Amino acid sequence: AVRQVVADLTTYPAWLGVVAAVVPDGDGWLVDIGARLGPLRRTKRVRMARAADDALRFERQEDDGRAHSPWVLAGTVAPEGRAGTRLTMHLYYGGGLWAPGLDRLLRDEVRRALPRLERLASGRFT
Repeated sequence: AVRQVVADLTTYPAWLGVVAAVVPDGDGWLVDIGARLGPLRRTKRVRMARAADDALRFERQEDDGRAHSPWVLAGTVAPEGRAGTRLTMHLYYGGGLWAPGLDRLLRDEVRRALPRLERLASGRFT
């Protein structure tokens, strides 16, 4: 169930707070990624597409003909213990606008996202 949720990019706003919106766009999605760091709020819209070889990997794929900094969001799901699941998420941004403190903000958001993902995967998300 976790794999199904993570493979569906449209579910991300329901469980991962840094993903504000996901809108289907042809063979990809327009994804609004945002975070608040102190009084500053930064949101970036990127066009993401599923990597051809991995259902849990999404890569920036703009269709405007210009060069853009890479964004990669990738997950791996593996069984753990008798009834558990281990999800590992990787977010890679290849641009130069990474602000100090953003790594901590993302780690904190991932901790908050886990219970929301668990509820969504178990069908109890409201």
